[in-house]
Amino acid sequence: LSNPSMAAGTIVFMFMVLIAIFANILFTGDPNEPHVKDRLQAPSSTYWFGTDFVGRDVYTRTILGTRISLLVGVTVSLISVSLAVVIGLLTGYYRKVDAVVMRIMDGLMAIPSILLAMALMALLGGSVQNVIVALTVVAVPRTVRVVRASVLSLREQMFVDAARAVGARTNRILFIHILPNTIAPLIVLATFLCAESVLIEAALSFFGAGTPADIPSWGSIMADGRRYISIAMWVVVLPGIF
Repeated sequence: LSNPSMAAGTIVFMFMVLIAIFANILFTGDPNEPHVKDRLQAPSSTYWFGTDFVGRDVYTRTILGTRISLLVGVTVSLISVSLAVVIGLLTGYYRKVDAVVMRIMDGLMAIPSILLAMALMALLGGSVQNVIVALTVVAVPRTVRVVRASVLSLREQMFVDAARAVGARTNRILFIHILPNTIAPLIVLATFLCAESVLIEAALSFFGAGTPADIPSWGSIMADGRRYISIAMWVVVLPGIF
């Protein structure tokens, strides 16, 4: 409550989560059902967000697409942070491991995120699971760097020296003394990862390298409507707002 930006963000996020959970009862139908006679209909009481070029209900597709976007965003964020904790603790504490692993991370970070994700999707094929894998590979290097930087500074602190002095084992030092002090930056980073993953997933779907065509996502809905934006802008604008 003392942070208006965080409160507003939390409200928007929870609103989207509720939409994803209750999508099937929010006056939605079959997202792939065509109504050829109602092609490119403007928003109305029958079709709240209008229809696309084959007569599919844009409202239904947008609401159900919320599930895919949030699933990808939250899953990528959780997996990336979990992997980064393990890798970051090891690289920050052991210099020999750091010398090898961080060169791999630097190599992955040298490639632009969207290009690396598209290359991985071309290699793995289009599916929700593969999108999550590709975006996790993209997100892990930066997350590892945050954890590693925290560990490098924490390992020199007096409470870590005191733990070593009383004979604490390395795993206890890492997970009991160092890990809790990396939680704050990880929470902040996880929120950025979730939002960025939603945007990259939409971009991949827009370029045809994301989820399959039969699974509605915000990016694929916008991609389907881009040719008709001059006469049916709602097909692109409304999913884009989401």
